[in-house]
Amino acid sequence: MSLNRRSFLGTSAATGAGVALAGAAVAPAAEAAPGHGRGHGKPKKRYAFTVMGTTDLHGHAFNWDYYKDAEYTDTDGNAQGLSRISTLVRQIREEMGRGNTLLIDAGDTIQGTPLTYYFARVDPITAADGPVHPMAQAMNAIGYDAAALGNHEFNYGIDTLRTFESQLHFPLLGANAVDAKTERPAFAPYVIKRLRTPHGRDVKVAVLGLTNPGIAIWDKAYVQGVLKFPGLEEQAAKWVPKLRSMGADVVIVSAHSGASGTSSWGDQLPYVENAAASVAAKVPGIDAILVGHAHVEIEQQLVKNEETGRTVVLAEPLCFAERLARFDFELEWEKGRWSVASVSSKLLNSNAVADDPKITKLLSAQHALVVKYVNQVVGSAKVELTTVDARYKDAPIIDLINKVQADVVTEALKSTQYASLPVLSQASPFSRTSTIPAGDVTIRDLSSLYVYDNTLVAKLLTGAQVRAYLEYSAEYFVQTAADAPVDVDKLTNAGDRPDYNYDYVSGVAYDIDIAQPAGSRIRNLTFEGKELDDTAQFVFAVNNYRANGGGAFPGVATAQELWSESTEIRTRIAEWVTAKGVLDPADFASVDWRLTRAGTPVFP
Repeated sequence: MSLNRRSFLGTSAATGAGVALAGAAVAPAAEAAPGHGRGHGKPKKRYAFTVMGTTDLHGHAFNWDYYKDAEYTDTDGNAQGLSRISTLVRQIREEMGRGNTLLIDAGDTIQGTPLTYYFARVDPITAADGPVHPMAQAMNAIGYDAAALGNHEFNYGIDTLRTFESQLHFPLLGANAVDAKTERPAFAPYVIKRLRTPHGRDVKVAVLGLTNPGIAIWDKAYVQGVLKFPGLEEQAAKWVPKLRSMGADVVIVSAHSGASGTSSWGDQLPYVENAAASVAAKVPGIDAILVGHAHVEIEQQLVKNEETGRTVVLAEPLCFAERLARFDFELEWEKGRWSVASVSSKLLNSNAVADDPKITKLLSAQHALVVKYVNQVVGSAKVELTTVDARYKDAPIIDLINKVQADVVTEALKSTQYASLPVLSQASPFSRTSTIPAGDVTIRDLSSLYVYDNTLVAKLLTGAQVRAYLEYSAEYFVQTAADAPVDVDKLTNAGDRPDYNYDYVSGVAYDIDIAQPAGSRIRNLTFEGKELDDTAQFVFAVNNYRANGGGAFPGVATAQELWSESTEIRTRIAEWVTAKGVLDPADFASVDWRLTRAGTPVFP
């Protein structure tokens, strides 16, 4: 596979002719440059432009829920899809003048929906006569100027990513994605765009792309020995001065990294996962940051740079193309150069506009292919299975995942020295709304249960490691006194831990005493009816995200790996159901755990 389809150097491009901005709206200043609005004499030359941004699109081209086979809806009235974003972008370009706008993205584009899965695995873009990825088609048609790499860009391997990159009409940026041997950038670090002003003085806008160091953990199988991912602060400190020395009047960072300063990987990496605010505070010379990765909404966050005292404006639009970020810049000409007088940001809601018919027409055939694919019937279910209460009750629908994983691993190891060891399995309640209805079972039903493209790994754990793993998982629950009322809406996600970082473990039985403090909750942990032996050995069927350290669960990342594969767990579930024909809880459901308080079940 090639690491060098694009030059190691950043790219530079010029836009078309600018349009005079008489009367153009300019947002209130986040911070005025020294002397702005003061003094007398000849008025300063001024220029305004707008940078638009999306992030974490995750394959959402349309306002369509492939899992429900219907238009997407939620209780907040949100809409999704690049077809809506295209309409918003067109409106802003009409307002500002096409040459006075830029459009960028902060990563996670080619994974997340059946649409992206289809063109990675069913009709892959990497085939000799493979199609152009629909997300590339849409982003090219809308006219993006640059996009940063997201961690999920690596989920299908580097070949898929490089093929996607080659199909784009704009650069895919990743200053901190470097060759493992040479440590040179493996993707374009930046792009410089020239905006033509009415004053005969072009504005150079540099966009620096930064991605998430967690790729080294989450997609270890693809990138180990091939790519390295140093920290965002380190690489921003290296590249921003270079961009300024190259004449950049404005520096914008597109960062696939949240703003919270937190990390999900414990001490496995020396870098911060969500480092955007820290980059703004510690690296001088940045004017604005388009934030991604965290799937949260930040309309405008102001961070003062510790060295210069200047304010950096951060914004993160909501994922899945539900929002478009808008950064409004006002520049003034002084001392022979353009300087930023003010920056502000706001978010636009894609539910306020209609789909762009241009994008709808462009991708209608691909969309129809995916709809047909996900509606294939692969079996039937005797009863309805749902994740509605799977966060706090042992739900048969999650047992299905664990049964499939345990069966696959058992078969894979049957001729090895580990064949006699018992197989345990972990699974998380990814969705709160997934339902497999009684009757026909389709691929979309199963896809809604397992929404990530995780693959399966077998690790070797001791009983003591299993115990520690369960204790860590049980931190997900809010401590609730034995006599306190139970509100299921407030019972979980302690410390803001997401649902995907809570694990069931099948093959053992245990209670979780939520009246106890975190770290002391696992009670009555047994294997085959006897107290778990801390020295016993077990094969642990685990998804690759968790196996590589995602969620920072103890023991598993450093445990001996016995086996792994590249087939998605979702595919294995579909194969298992297809082989069975009938989905009967008697074949997979088990009671492995329950919530208790002082020995009394929370849900009798």
